Amino acid sequence: MTDKKPVLSIQDLSVAFQTGNGQVTAVDGVSIDVFAGQTVAVVGESGSGKSTTAMAVNRLLPENGRITGGRVLFEDRDLARLSEREMIGIRGAGIGLVPQDPMSNLNPLMRIGDQVAEALEVHGRARGKAAQARAVELLDAVGIPDPQQRANQYPHEFSGGMRQRALIAMGLACKPTLLIADEPTSALDVTMQRRILDQLDQLTAEMGTSVFLITHDLGLAAERADTVAVMYRGEIVEAGDARQILSDPQHEYTKRLLQAAPSLTSVSMVTERAPRQVAEVADLVEVSHLTKRFDIRGKGAPTEFTAVDDISFTIPRGLTVSIVGESGSGKSTTANLVLGLEEPSAGTIRFDGTDTAGLNRKELFAFRRRVQPVFQNPYASLDPRYTVGRSIAEPLKVHREGDKASRRAAVAKLLDQVALPAAMAERYPHELSGGQRQRVAIARALALSPELVVLDEAVSALDVLVQAQILDLLAQLQTELGLSYLFISHDLAVVRMVSHTVHVMKHGAIVESGTPQQIFDSPQDEYTQELLAAIPGADLSA
Repeated sequence: MTDKKPVLSIQDLSVAFQTGNGQVTAVDGVSIDVFAGQTVAVVGESGSGKSTTAMAVNRLLPENGRITGGRVLFEDRDLARLSEREMIGIRGAGIGLVPQDPMSNLNPLMRIGDQVAEALEVHGRARGKAAQARAVELLDAVGIPDPQQRANQYPHEFSGGMRQRALIAMGLACKPTLLIADEPTSALDVTMQRRILDQLDQLTAEMGTSVFLITHDLGLAAERADTVAVMYRGEIVEAGDARQILSDPQHEYTKRLLQAAPSLTSVSMVTERAPRQVAEVADLVEVSHLTKRFDIRGKGAPTEFTAVDDISFTIPRGLTVSIVGESGSGKSTTANLVLGLEEPSAGTIRFDGTDTAGLNRKELFAFRRRVQPVFQNPYASLDPRYTVGRSIAEPLKVHREGDKASRRAAVAKLLDQVALPAAMAERYPHELSGGQRQRVAIARALALSPELVVLDEAVSALDVLVQAQILDLLAQLQTELGLSYLFISHDLAVVRMVSHTVHVMKHGAIVESGTPQQIFDSPQDEYTQELLAAIPGADLSA
């Protein structure tokens, strides 16, 4: 490839942000080439500058950010010097984008199918009924079931993974020369992740589409990319052949990333509590024959969809129960039912012996104190008008805990627990990376010292170094405070590390249950075997 011109050539790129404390350099002299048909992955921790680099290529930096040096050549045109009108013609048509956050990048007032069709119409690829029909084809291509009906739904009616798939359909709609994929599968289960990435590989082979992949998943980078560039504090510290870098890293930072990455051979964090003891611990939560049905609206009469189908399980005090499965399997709906955010269609949930369906207003308020959530989406879970400190202190204020001074001290302690500096309390969510926002959400959940924390994909947005810190923190807090966790995740390697009991869900039903050793070492159900086989990078040690 060296004798050909790259499709994208980032040359000595620097990006800075103007803040209240002056100018901060986020990207410092970065150079990366992406050739036709090639996939280049940029890997690094949250805040390393990898997403900023991607945004600079597409000229979508925040208002306080600007390119301060270097060139961004796309098909011999320097994007850094083009007008906004010229960039509009390139975005979508020449350079497709799959952004990181599925909720804030979809219009909540437009049907999904209309949004995909709009991407086609804007660039004159199709119009009217032809655009709508192509939109359905694209939704089908990225694995959305019943795409004809789902195209008529709104974003809030989609799971996080399905929203991400809709964004991928939009990014691929115009068959771009270059696709910038910023954490494109972080919200997806491993089987759907594999299907999406296979689709991207197919486009690369058939059309010469190049992929500029931003990810914190080292296994995914090694499996999917031709070249990996490792970023740290705004600079490329190591770059080269993907497998060679990840099998024989030279830079200390790359070595740290590899050591922190969970795998199916990682040591469990809960081995000090043998699985045989689980049966001897009293149950905090008892779920019995739980069912949840939703009405799905379409252009015709509503149809009924069973999201959770007659499931039963318990959460013992002081232990971690995990639920894994595909996007749309019902695991997040189960979490919402346990939290009391949805009402069961049938069955019961008993918390500390009491049926949660029968709680009056005062009892429900007390229940909310004892059960706290950490949701999947770090971008939507924080009020953009609140400082970090105010967001963390809010539960304390609502439950009338302490005075201003004591709440301020509690905020500082909680920030320290989740590895954030005390000065972060004065910042706003838009000034934080996705990983930093999620740590703030976890700090807020811990503010009231709850008995049960429901973690719905709580570490999926975090790079491996921060993920390791958070998982260590959760394990430490569980030991110290006797916390119970309901851990919802599509990351099987993480689930193996943190769980005492694992339940595998498919189409709303639990198809297999057991200890992590039973589930991962000798899976009995064919679906569980498929999940394990689909893990990115699982074959790299072979």
